[in-house]
Amino acid sequence: MRASVNRSLLDGADQVLHRRRQRRSTARAVLYHVGVGLFGLLMLYPVMWLFASALKGPGEVWTNVTSLIPQAWRWENFSDGWRGFGGITFATFYKNSFIYAGGATLISVTASAFVAYGFARVRFRGKAFWFAVMMLTIMLPEQVLLIPQYIIFARLGWLNTFYPLLLPHMAGSVFFILLIVQFIRGIPRELDEAAVIDGANQFALFGRVILPQLTPALITAAIFSFYWTWEDFLQPLIYLTDPRMYTVSVALRSFADPGGVTNWGAVFAMLALSLVPVFVIFVFFQRYIVDGIATSGLK
Repeated sequence: MRASVNRSLLDGADQVLHRRRQRRSTARAVLYHVGVGLFGLLMLYPVMWLFASALKGPGEVWTNVTSLIPQAWRWENFSDGWRGFGGITFATFYKNSFIYAGGATLISVTASAFVAYGFARVRFRGKAFWFAVMMLTIMLPEQVLLIPQYIIFARLGWLNTFYPLLLPHMAGSVFFILLIVQFIRGIPRELDEAAVIDGANQFALFGRVILPQLTPALITAAIFSFYWTWEDFLQPLIYLTDPRMYTVSVALRSFADPGGVTNWGAVFAMLALSLVPVFVIFVFFQRYIVDGIATSGLK
């Protein structure tokens, strides 16, 4: 009898402890999800405010700042902003931005892949030294190189063209080179040895063995490169003075007239449209970003 009573008491105590643990775990899960949700709303608030301001009237943008619901929904802000200024529509600015971002991305990723393959697989004298020199260039501010580059491009007569924006990317990007180098080092060397036995040279080895396996890293580099060049403001501002050559970022700055009346609703509408390519690329290619960074060993 005593043994059965003791067992029942122990079972009851275990059930009470189990219920308490379940309650604690449930409370922690609820607090975690509530905290993450509030943090997510905090991060998304500027974006929501931007899209809300794109639908407000010119006077309401700054008088009703904190509200995310416009008093009057002005969809015509998008058509007014799309007309642009000086007879130039925003379609021209979008075209220029796609030329700059697309060309720079293609050139930078291609050059970075070749340089990364050289550092990861090709043996040559002083490889460690030149790799260290390349890494040191990260510490060079962009403004340090801007003046000599401007002088060179001005003497070549390349101002108001896309050459000053695209040619510097032919050297590749240090970040992309490091990412792709780490990815290539994770590819087994047995594949290289098998290809060499079959008579493959360095170009065939890169094109037929290494390159097909670089898809996650290349797509990751392409996404980051597109983001950075699409949002770039300084380089187009310096080299492009003709309004017909403006990119979206420069055009948005020129859209606001400090000496006159600015239609802020139209400005925010075009600013919201400028984020559409960024959102679309992130939605469709976000898994490649995770795969590329995870498999490259970058932390």
